[in-house]
Amino acid sequence: MLYHLPMLTRRSAHALVALASLALVGACSSNSSQQDPVAAARFENERRIGEADVTRKQEQDAEFLVTAAVRGQLITEASRLAQQKATVPAVRDFAAKLLKEHVAVTQSLQTVAQQKSITVPQALGSEQQEEYQQLTAASGSAFDKQYAELLTELHEKQEDAFDDMREDAYDGDIRGFAAKYYPLLNDHLTQAKQLVDQTEKLP
Repeated sequence: MLYHLPMLTRRSAHALVALASLALVGACSSNSSQQDPVAAARFENERRIGEADVTRKQEQDAEFLVTAAVRGQLITEASRLAQQKATVPAVRDFAAKLLKEHVAVTQSLQTVAQQKSITVPQALGSEQQEEYQQLTAASGSAFDKQYAELLTELHEKQEDAFDDMREDAYDGDIRGFAAKYYPLLNDHLTQAKQLVDQTEKLP
């Protein structure tokens, strides 16, 4: 069903592209190879949206897929690290579960994004890289605690976003994607919180 929302004017579309360009420049270093993947994905989506004169609702769909993709990547990378560095079996077990179950979420997200011509980042953005580096610097029980806290934070954001978009997404396929994986992410959030309770008792 189509929503009758105000369309972007040509002038506002051009302004949107200009703002996106400034944001992208600010996210890049002097070396273009250092470009932030998340900023690049947002820039590409905003450029396409500006040219197509689509609704703000569709812009929200694109942002949802971008942020869901990069959070999913951080969950995956952090869990791979936990397989190597975790000291508590429960942490390693949860990391293995996430690595297995997030594969389906990631593959489905990339399929939907491709079908809708939405660009999603293929690597961590600068913010996520910083969080990952902080995790790599931890060791022993401190690592277990930090991993559990990071996974809880990420799943709280994912669960909230998927909950909203299973009803609010403009595109029906994106609504279906969010609805399909919301229960799984809700389950992961519950387990992540339980892991926080277990690890905070560590010395």
